[in-house]
Amino acid sequence: MRIGVLTGGGDCPGLNAVIRAVVRKGVATYGHEFVGFQDGWKGPLEGLSKPLGIAEVRGILPRGGTILGSSRTNPFKIENGVERIKDNLAEQGVDALIAIGGEDTLGVATKLYELGVHVIGVPKTIDNDLGATDYTFGFDTAVNIAMEAIDRLHTTAESHHRTLVVEVMGRHAGWIALHAGLAGGANVILLPERNFDVEQVAGYVEKRFQHQYAPIVVVAEGAQPLEGQMVLQNQELDAFGHVRLGGIGQWLAEQLEAKTGKEARTVVLGHIQRGGTPTAFDRVLATRLGLQAIDAAHEGDWGKMVAMQSTDIVRVPLAEATRELKTVPLERYAEAEVFFGS
Repeated sequence: MRIGVLTGGGDCPGLNAVIRAVVRKGVATYGHEFVGFQDGWKGPLEGLSKPLGIAEVRGILPRGGTILGSSRTNPFKIENGVERIKDNLAEQGVDALIAIGGEDTLGVATKLYELGVHVIGVPKTIDNDLGATDYTFGFDTAVNIAMEAIDRLHTTAESHHRTLVVEVMGRHAGWIALHAGLAGGANVILLPERNFDVEQVAGYVEKRFQHQYAPIVVVAEGAQPLEGQMVLQNQELDAFGHVRLGGIGQWLAEQLEAKTGKEARTVVLGHIQRGGTPTAFDRVLATRLGLQAIDAAHEGDWGKMVAMQSTDIVRVPLAEATRELKTVPLERYAEAEVFFGS
């Protein structure tokens, strides 16, 4: 077969490891040919591709980002988008696609499969919010980057007797905030799954100061106060209908400074969490997912996503994986609350 590979949505560490595994096994074991579609769904939509063989994937295992480029292009929002993709696949002799991405990228893959395109999905998102898989690659790296930042912020917070608010990624799911906050010893963790009471947060901050320590507050970008007013950078939507988040950390720091009388500063980690070399866990997970993805394609098991369940890599229907987001259960949040304010 001639198989197309694409990476869509936000970049993250581990994408290149998947590409490498797919190509290495696909060529050496099965004799398939590969073409790399560039910039997510924009590639097959506009016929943007480049050769993808063993030579092209040498040395890319430790590299962050993606050698294929990425975008948030949604072909279902473009006139005749599906027809254009089918035509370009046929013109380039591509029999199937391996789509590597998160909820939006795999949502498109699910619809294309239902319309007759041969697709296999690989789950990628630093937010770890895809259903049917225990972990997505990129998450572990993002958590470790955030944890290291929190570790460093503890010392400067203590030196200046300040509250430091660390804003991490997490639009609808607070997995990064929860794991990084627990691992970094944060004194308060705020998630999108439960609206927070700013008065209660101020109380935790004051209690921490009473112990002669400076507080670290970790807040996911999608967290909201009790009033339910989400803090947005603007009202513009992307191709998948998402607003651009950002600003909750600064808003919270201003509120805490006013309520406690203690100086507060904000650190927005933003795209730092996405960049750089992947952790060992993410390299191994991404590699295993890539190997299983090419197996599924070789067997013609279309419409499936490879997923990690327990320590096994299994196949699940794309529709099941994209049906609903995997959010943080409140009982997991309750575990973290034990440490708030202490």
